[in-house]
Amino acid sequence: MKYPEANEAKATAMRFWSIVLSVAVLVLVVFMRYVKIDLGLDFSFLPPYHAVFNTLVALFLILALLFIKRKNVIMHRRMIFGAMTFSALFLICYVLYHFTVPETKYCGEGINRTIYFILLISHIVLAGISLPFILITFFKGYYFLVEEHRRMAKWVYPIWLYVAVTGPICYLMLQPCYPN
Repeated sequence: MKYPEANEAKATAMRFWSIVLSVAVLVLVVFMRYVKIDLGLDFSFLPPYHAVFNTLVALFLILALLFIKRKNVIMHRRMIFGAMTFSALFLICYVLYHFTVPETKYCGEGINRTIYFILLISHIVLAGISLPFILITFFKGYYFLVEEHRRMAKWVYPIWLYVAVTGPICYLMLQPCYPN
């Protein structure tokens, strides 16, 4: 397929903004553990939506891979836009929830507790580390720096997919622990 001309200047500018946004999100995530804001609304209903949004991210990522393997770049791009959209919705809801609702502690015991914390810790660490790389990879593809995009996507994609899959698993494991 003949791609439009690559725009390296815009991709480079977006790399900067990707890092700025990632640092801002990291700061928010750290502060939301210590700061609670009363907005006068109860956002405790959001966790199932977090799981649905992450599940949709995973679905869009799998479809994006299938389409690019078939060399259907247009559908691949559409699926990635879907994954990015649901990732953004997840992030907004996640931050809103954690700034307004007290933390839910895991109530399981034994091997389930161990599995939960292994999944949760790997999920959190990989989500935090991968965000700037997801954004940079996205913009390399968006601005048609195809070879650079492919090189990054080979290792960014499986991490993003892991994060999207483990999020709902952690929610399902934590779900019995939420207050009624």
